[in-house]
Amino acid sequence: MARLVVAGGAGFLGSHLVERLLDRGDEVVVLDNLVTGALANIEHCFGRDGFVFHQVDVSDFVHVPGPVDAVMHLASPASPADFDSIPIQILKVGSLGTHRLLGLAKDKGARFFLASTSEVYGDPLVHPQPESYWGNVNPIGPRGCYDEAKRFAEAMTMAYHRTHGVDVRIVRIFNTYGPRMRPDDGRVVTNFVVQALRGHELTVYGDGSQTRSFCYVDDEVEGFLRLLASDVTEPVNIGNPNEFTVRQLAEMVIEMVPEAGGLRFDPLPQDDPAQRRPDITLATERLGWAPTVELHEGLGRTIEWFRELLADRAAG
Repeated sequence: MARLVVAGGAGFLGSHLVERLLDRGDEVVVLDNLVTGALANIEHCFGRDGFVFHQVDVSDFVHVPGPVDAVMHLASPASPADFDSIPIQILKVGSLGTHRLLGLAKDKGARFFLASTSEVYGDPLVHPQPESYWGNVNPIGPRGCYDEAKRFAEAMTMAYHRTHGVDVRIVRIFNTYGPRMRPDDGRVVTNFVVQALRGHELTVYGDGSQTRSFCYVDDEVEGFLRLLASDVTEPVNIGNPNEFTVRQLAEMVIEMVPEAGGLRFDPLPQDDPAQRRPDITLATERLGWAPTVELHEGLGRTIEWFRELLADRAAG
């Protein structure tokens, strides 16, 4: 049994992580300001032994009494819709929030786990992307608030590791999907699934030839836990290396959702990456990790979850 702090534990990824930690017998303290997280994601955890929730903005204040074995920092809005609407909050949680949570880990003698992102690679000129690639990021573009917040968070994490001896882990997350995603978050999987279930056309940006690699949430969380338990202090890619074009994804969703409309093509957003695929050699060799859920299977689970969610909302 361990006692872990999960910042952002009411979010999509955070809530799945919290569930896995509780299932294995850990105590979990969730910190979340609920800007993009939701109590509905963790309501089934209330009342479970060892679960505590505090509504707090880690950019402003962090205090957790008692011993802590690990601090896991997943607190950040991470969707394209958020980049336009709350860029300053994203920059603050990546900088001030990371600083405060690292301070907590240092004070408690705890391991620190940073949820970084494939966005640190920007619109990559190297394909697939290994951890050694430094990226091609536009720091002042619309995605810069998220990309640079995460790059800064990585730098701060390694500075605490080198200067203060904090034991750190850094995961670079690639396009993760599954139940509990926000229907309006602007990510390609949710866009397509929600549009299809509502009988609308699916909006494809550009000609749909841009590629993504989609990792189901259960696989992603398993990668987190293996990294947390490892001795790897440098960044590690956790993502599914199977690459699909956006158009292929749209056509798969249309095939799986009978009420879906056709395709609609809109202009490509600024700085939208042309390709994204992780090199997972390090994760495979050092963590013994590889994804197991194929896209068609994971999409099926995700579609059914959204179908139930939209039906519940329609029923009031």
